Amino acid sequence: MDFLHSQHTLTTMEWVLRAVVSFIFLLIVAKVLGQRSISQLRLLDFVIALVVGNIIAHPLSDEELGLKGSIITTVVLVLLYLGGIFLILRWPWFRNLINHKPIPVVQDGEILYEGLRHARISIDVLLEELRKGKVADVEKVALALWEAEGKISFFLDPKYEAVTPEIMQIDMPPFDLPQTIIKDGRILHKGLKETSKNEAWVVSHLRDNYQTEVRNVLLATIDKNEKLNVFLYK
Repeated sequence: MDFLHSQHTLTTMEWVLRAVVSFIFLLIVAKVLGQRSISQLRLLDFVIALVVGNIIAHPLSDEELGLKGSIITTVVLVLLYLGGIFLILRWPWFRNLINHKPIPVVQDGEILYEGLRHARISIDVLLEELRKGKVADVEKVALALWEAEGKISFFLDPKYEAVTPEIMQIDMPPFDLPQTIIKDGRILHKGLKETSKNEAWVVSHLRDNYQTEVRNVLLATIDKNEKLNVFLYK
């Protein structure tokens, strides 16, 4: 266990053991802290981001520390990370160990206190997440789940869902993504080639309809119906 203590030099194997122990220790600490403290990072991502940044920073600021140990440690941690990803994809039991299953926090319009306690979030956090989803009334929620990434996904009761053209059996035109042809005061020739227009048409259209020039345009897009939407610098 000498690798745990301060030493003037460490062997390669001692560096490897330090990396393994640190990685496992951080996994345990992050698991105990709960997903909310990690924000929206997955557990393995949080650990690798935290520890690698620290490892690389120390040799750059302390002349007594060699870079060899940091490189070895980083390589070991990356291999552990990739191994963890493989295990998550391959073994469901390991996936459930690292990333918890979704936790119900609202069901049929009722707040599940046991779910909040299990997820380690307060009622204020629940209401905040629902407000972000533009849900003002908890009673309208059929199911809300606390996900492993630290977010709440929710499903409204069908009677509160917005009416869609499909429900009304209305035929709608297919989705069309407008093509960006001007950005930051410059014409994007690659985007313009995807349309049936040329640079002269763009300049003329801006002059006749907006009394402006290309350099004054923050963003301009054109759809398949040749409708030009222009956003000027303000």
